Amino acid sequence: MAIELPPLPFAEDALAPHMSAETLSFHYGKHHAGYVNKLNAAIEGTPDADKSLEDIVTSASGGVFNNAAQIWNHTFFWNSMSPDGGGDPSGALKDAIEASFGSVDEFKTKFASAAGTLFGSGWTWLVSGDSGLEIVQTKDADTPLAHGKTALLTIDVWEHAYYLDFQNARPAYIETWLENLVNWEHAAANLG
Repeated sequence: MAIELPPLPFAEDALAPHMSAETLSFHYGKHHAGYVNKLNAAIEGTPDADKSLEDIVTSASGGVFNNAAQIWNHTFFWNSMSPDGGGDPSGALKDAIEASFGSVDEFKTKFASAAGTLFGSGWTWLVSGDSGLEIVQTKDADTPLAHGKTALLTIDVWEHAYYLDFQNARPAYIETWLENLVNWEHAAANLG
């Protein structure tokens, strides 16, 4: 079974002015789609061709892992954003964030710092682990899924995620993402 490019959970222009349709067109239509095409070419005729994307991520290595994990990460990233995003979480998610970080504002400060200081390309995640919520940085295609952690939300800090809109101002992208795009409902649903 071929891995398919999942549809965006919103229209390409729905996140403007915080993330432009041009950025989404390149990021989703070129980068994300490219990972799908490369993975399908790599797994054709192999035992991986019959596996789910998650099973490939947790069992593969090398280029197959990189492309599968990037598909999974990007799909998770799209769902970590909403045209109605931003603000603060509520309910059980807010309680869990306050228990782990002291306050929502302190979480945002630590999350922004982790995303802003990740050297090179990668991802910053809010995950649920054995000891509560954690902020995790992953390099390149790495993902919490490969380490048995439950992802709640993620921000993509590869340059292609923000360069068209923010040039080299990664901190401005992160602040805009947290204030206007973060999808707390998605994070709450992953908390369970």
